[in-house]
Amino acid sequence: MKLKVIGAGLAGCEAAWQAANLGIDVELYEMKPKKYSPAHKNSNFAELVCSNSLRADGIYNAVGLLKEEMRKLNSLIMVCADETKVPAGGALAVDREGFSAAVTKKIKENPKITIIEKEVDKLNPDEYTIVAAGPLVSEVLAEEIHRFIGQEYLHFYDAAAPIVSYESIDMSKAFKAARYDKGGADYINCPMTKEEYIKFYNALISAETAEVHENVENPKVFEGCMPIEVMAKRGEDTMRFGPLKPVGLKNPHCEDKPYAVVQLRQDNAAHSMFNIVGFQTHLKFGEQKRVFSMIPGLENAEFVRYGVMHRNTYINSPCALDKFYSMRENEKMFFAGQITGVEGYVESAASGLLAGIYAAKRIMGKDLKPFSADTAIGALSNYVSNSSITNFQPMNINYGIISDLGVRVKDKKKKAEMVAERSFNEIDSMINNEDL
Repeated sequence: MKLKVIGAGLAGCEAAWQAANLGIDVELYEMKPKKYSPAHKNSNFAELVCSNSLRADGIYNAVGLLKEEMRKLNSLIMVCADETKVPAGGALAVDREGFSAAVTKKIKENPKITIIEKEVDKLNPDEYTIVAAGPLVSEVLAEEIHRFIGQEYLHFYDAAAPIVSYESIDMSKAFKAARYDKGGADYINCPMTKEEYIKFYNALISAETAEVHENVENPKVFEGCMPIEVMAKRGEDTMRFGPLKPVGLKNPHCEDKPYAVVQLRQDNAAHSMFNIVGFQTHLKFGEQKRVFSMIPGLENAEFVRYGVMHRNTYINSPCALDKFYSMRENEKMFFAGQITGVEGYVESAASGLLAGIYAAKRIMGKDLKPFSADTAIGALSNYVSNSSITNFQPMNINYGIISDLGVRVKDKKKKAEMVAERSFNEIDSMINNEDL
């Protein structure tokens, strides 16, 4: 019996990989290159639309813990991310093109996975299926999912940051460093005086925005990927407590402490492209060039890619899904990725990892054992299936949804180590007992 996986993004590729490695024949449906969403441009699988960062690495951050769990569970996405990583301080960032190419190669070389380049417009309730079409699901499939699950969609708007060429950055004004010297001089930093910041702030809040793909007023924006101009309008100093915070950095060109700092992160292995960290935006392209060129060091920046804004769609998962990412009313139908309400590259892949394992186990007629909220990966599946949630919103992994230790630990580092140890013990136990 085969498994149908719809969508070759991070979640879909991870799901297909996990199921195939358990011996299941997988048909992976992908509408590219015949059809593209408004935000996708590359024909490869697992395309990174927004940032090239998979965020903090190491067990002292919830997303870092999640990544370590996924490494233990033989995650395809983590293998490819580790193979294509680029310098990013304490974060795990990847060469955007190299990462997608690596995932595509491994998927295409897996003998248990058949690639079908076709847009899916119908769901068969009698077929084992994982819908991992992503938050930019095509209109026809979105309508079919709506018909199939019988509930209203929710949605929010997501934005991508612009990318500039390295050679166009004025390094006589910018400097290389990581905050608090973590990870080496991995970021390019553009320091601002108070006068420069105020001029930039005023230009930003008055700049003209582009129309989003759907003609709506006051689109809802996900807090974790907020356009920089929306953030700026919340107050003059909001950016200085966010992506433009000047702490932990010393400008070698000037003894005065920077009033604000714009950071750029390496976007490819060739060191030729850098994205402006935290500058997701939906300003018009001409306005991006005008306003962002006010940043010291970027006066003559060549914009390799301008920022864009697009609609992200997700279902009201607590009403529809159980903790195995399958529908409560149809155990053959699974969902994975951002369409379930998990937010972020790593979280999307993690949901695909579990959906792929659970779907394969169900096809093989084996009992399913869920991960507990003592683990980060289990906390995510518990969150999206929590039927007591009345106002469901997309969620990144965080310690707030992971089970509390039950004991008071003042040292944050020690507490993180204890949470990680508890998590790894559960995962190791499940692997040793062949519950996965």
